Amino acid sequence: MKSGDHAAIDVPESSAVAKGKAPLIGSQREQKSGVNKGLGIADFLLRLGAIAAALAAAATMGTSDETLPFFTQFFQFEASYDDLPTFTFFVIAMALIGGYLVLSLPFSIVTIVRPYAVAPRLLLFICDIVALTLTTAAGAAAAAIVYLAHNGNPNTNWLAICNQFGDFCQNVSGAVVASFVTVVVFVVLILLSGFALKRH
Repeated sequence: MKSGDHAAIDVPESSAVAKGKAPLIGSQREQKSGVNKGLGIADFLLRLGAIAAALAAAATMGTSDETLPFFTQFFQFEASYDDLPTFTFFVIAMALIGGYLVLSLPFSIVTIVRPYAVAPRLLLFICDIVALTLTTAAGAAAAAIVYLAHNGNPNTNWLAICNQFGDFCQNVSGAVVASFVTVVVFVVLILLSGFALKRH
């Protein structure tokens, strides 16, 4: 054999080189964990905002009461939320939603501390869908009554009362707006939970 001849020898990749790929995988895992933790923090902050909106809606509607100044001892004009079952349902529903959101905060904290935990995210995802349905139903029903209070319905001889009960209508309208803010926050929460579950 001449000294100039060369033979190609396949050398398997050493374990040191193979181990060199581990930090890349580890960094990807840490990056994924950071994204999941960021989603958990956003979830927690959104829940705080939803609590404020839901409780504000319930409190505003629950304190809606106005009596017109011209009344006698035997006859008076008064408007209160409990005169209408729809508004009563609204107050109860928004109070329940506020309570649920408070109880959901510990599970939201778990998703921050343990970014890869699937069970709490799945539980929040399902419960948020139920809460969204209840919030939407309460807000939509109350919005229909508020519309009638502002505009009336001449076909059924329902008169608009907001010209007389201005403060009452302003309060119930604000409560309905707060309920739809809660609806929007729930939609965002569900999208965040779905995105986080997809990353697992």
